[in-house]
Amino acid sequence: MKINLLTFATFLITFSLLSQSEEGKIRETLQSYLEGSSYNNPERIQSAFYEEADLFLSKKDQELWVLSPKEYAALFQNREKGEFNGREGKILTINRSNDIAMAKAEIRIPSRNMHFVDIFLLKKLSGKWKIISKAATLMPK
Repeated sequence: MKINLLTFATFLITFSLLSQSEEGKIRETLQSYLEGSSYNNPERIQSAFYEEADLFLSKKDQELWVLSPKEYAALFQNREKGEFNGREGKILTINRSNDIAMAKAEIRIPSRNMHFVDIFLLKKLSGKWKIISKAATLMPK
């Protein structure tokens, strides 16, 4: 009985560690997007996305603004790379099921009194977590 209990405990610990490492990899992908967009790094932004992903964004006077990762990253192209631009990103939740995940983050831009909530769909592709879709909404003041 002790051997079975020990084997079961080892299995649970291993499963827990694997789950944590997958969540860590998802966090790394999300941080690439968040830090890339906070520090004007288009390459880092694009690295977080599957190249054919769609980003569904909020824009003044436009109900839905759809961009590719390349188009979105280009919004940060003409700014000083590596310089903090005032965007503060924070991961709120991650929910993973096997090779897919959903995550939620908030983006605050205090200087412009703006607060966004982003929802991400991620998939593990060729061993790497990539954002396959993103939707953002501007929160009311």
